[in-house]
Amino acid sequence: MSTLYIVATPIGNLEDLSFRAARILGEVDAVACEDTRVTRKIYERFQIPSPKTRFSCHEHNEQQASRRILGLLEEGRSVALVTDGGMPGISDPGYHTINLCREHGHTVEIVPGPSAATAALILSGLSGASFTFKGFPPRKSGRRKRFLEMEKEQPHTLVFFESPHRVHAFIEDALEVLGDRLAAVCFELTKQYERMHRGYLSEIVALLKNEAHIRGEITVVIAGNNPKFLSEEENEENPSPHANWPPLR
Repeated sequence: MSTLYIVATPIGNLEDLSFRAARILGEVDAVACEDTRVTRKIYERFQIPSPKTRFSCHEHNEQQASRRILGLLEEGRSVALVTDGGMPGISDPGYHTINLCREHGHTVEIVPGPSAATAALILSGLSGASFTFKGFPPRKSGRRKRFLEMEKEQPHTLVFFESPHRVHAFIEDALEVLGDRLAAVCFELTKQYERMHRGYLSEIVALLKNEAHIRGEITVVIAGNNPKFLSEEENEENPSPHANWPPLR
């Protein structure tokens, strides 16, 4: 039976492409890409034989593209689904396509690889024993605060994606709603200008306020509701063991 392969691709550094991903991309009959220009760079970088059929599958055309994928599978062809970086379906196209193909009896196989959410979580130094990935927060402050309020009392670490021009406002809202917790803001993971601000939310607000032009892809990690992750001002009875945890700039 034909197979839909969900293929993770590098989130920045192309050297993170797995051997298996490269093999699958060279063997499939077709590849559905979030942006064909981005995927072309992977084929060219690793000299992977390109399939004759290559087309776009992004948030604005996924329903139409998923029907095309289904048609190819029903013809007995194999298809790879990729996004511009990371795992399809994680704040990227893929959810609708995967379910449609599975409902029609086709095999769906995962080819795991890089993920900005888990990379940022590990890099942050915050607990990875239990975490919740929340994707992109709402754009407007009122809705964003209500979005954060739902997680206020939860003990697990929180992971978000955010855009450069909203990240400062998001951290300000997180400070107001969640309190002054430990957090990390990761920029351009695995890329040439990878960097991270790490410290309490109040410290990160101050750091971002002094940055004139914030660019690149951003992943935010915020500690859960646990006294050991609160600043001394918010947790006078149980001082945080991380009180001297310096931010990385």
